[in-house]
Amino acid sequence: MASLGLSEREQAGCRELLEFLETEELLALTDTITNRLVHPESRQEAIHAILVYSQSAEELLKRRKVYREIIFKYLAIQGIPVPPSSEKHQLIDRAKQYWNGQLTASSANPLTSTDICFQKLPNDDIHDLGEEFCQWFFELLNSQHPLGAQSEETWGPQHFWEDAKMKFCYNTLEKNMEEYVGAEMVSLRLLSLIKEEYLLLNPNLNADGLKCAMSRHGLVLVAVAGTVHRGNTCLGVFEQIFGLIRCPTTIILNNNFLSSLSLLLKLKS
Repeated sequence: MASLGLSEREQAGCRELLEFLETEELLALTDTITNRLVHPESRQEAIHAILVYSQSAEELLKRRKVYREIIFKYLAIQGIPVPPSSEKHQLIDRAKQYWNGQLTASSANPLTSTDICFQKLPNDDIHDLGEEFCQWFFELLNSQHPLGAQSEETWGPQHFWEDAKMKFCYNTLEKNMEEYVGAEMVSLRLLSLIKEEYLLLNPNLNADGLKCAMSRHGLVLVAVAGTVHRGNTCLGVFEQIFGLIRCPTTIILNNNFLSSLSLLLKLKS
């Protein structure tokens, strides 16, 4: 049964986007859209109902359960990421343009003069860079754990641009979001997760867990997913998106400073 409100391309895009939601969130969204008249028994039934009963793609994306971070992640994986500072309505407009054929991964026009236009590359060079960066970043970050193996390299604001920004979302009993600006604040908040909250971030650097893209200007986007641990207990999962800018004075990997990053933790309640 086709949706009367969404085109085929919008349905396909919204289906991919909805896959990022937890099952509980999909069921809650189904209840809202169908006024509790439909009772799906699986994720796929819930997604189908959401697509069928949504009046338009814009209406669906504006729903509270369709988080801004979800739309951001979807666009990034399609090769059309936008700056982490973008508002939700900008991300919705970007997704609609993509689905309407007004935007492609190779010819996307920036929202503003300061936005970044990314494209997927046909070779493995960027993926290798992303994998090597993540290995370095998470080994260094996890080495700050009081009981972990210490690194010879020092963690600190020197690994970030001065105007670095971080959006930190975490789900336990409820959804929370924090935002930090500046190399010092970003590095300290990440440090506190490991050193004070005793968390360890274990990235999945296989093909399904790591996605990378580069803009024509040489700016790199790295999206990685993995699990969150405390001791021998797995607390949940995380998703992190890095915006990388290479330092012009060196080609050493660990001086490709971070310009922006978005971190989403989903922990067991």
